[in-house]
Amino acid sequence: MALHRRVLIANRGEIAVRIARAAASLGIESVAVHAPVDAHSRHVRLATTARALPGDGVAAYLDAGALLRIATETGCDCVHPGYGFLAENASFAEWCATDGITFVGPPPAALALFGDKVRARALAASLGIPIVAGSAEPLLSAAEATDVAARLGYPVMLKAAAGGGGRGMRAVHQPEDLAEAFERCRGEAEAAFGDGSVFVERLVLRPRHI
Repeated sequence: MALHRRVLIANRGEIAVRIARAAASLGIESVAVHAPVDAHSRHVRLATTARALPGDGVAAYLDAGALLRIATETGCDCVHPGYGFLAENASFAEWCATDGITFVGPPPAALALFGDKVRARALAASLGIPIVAGSAEPLLSAAEATDVAARLGYPVMLKAAAGGGGRGMRAVHQPEDLAEAFERCRGEAEAAFGDGSVFVERLVLRPRHI
């Protein structure tokens, strides 16, 4: 297995800091990327070098073309997406492979399946794996979400079908709060993952993260 020598960190914040530190401990150079507002962030200072992204805010980190261009220009042989943003984007993983750059994560086929939480739920159910009761398809409107929530019983959790990292999620405890929560979830999911699909499932109270 070939050893990598330079990694593009396609993320920001805590996860980017962890990747930069891990790369340094392995003797791998790292290239941080940043939107203008994040120019003085810790991950930028910890990486071997850094490049600015076009665009502002979250949208900058969703610009797959810019990320791959920077990876190529800086001689990166792998890309670590961290979590959230493009970490579960199968197309991004495929584009990395096309450019001869290793995507640090699951193969595109796995991302395409498990990056879509609705499809992942359907697969689990088909295999007899217990899942939390919820909608079988992405919800098209707040009214549709309200109908499903009424059948499930409150409290419920609205979730983005794409991505992760806690974005696009809202707990709803009463019917009158659902419409606003639905629009917030959809907008946040669209901004963070480029996909505003939302589903609903019964809220698990006091869950344990395993």
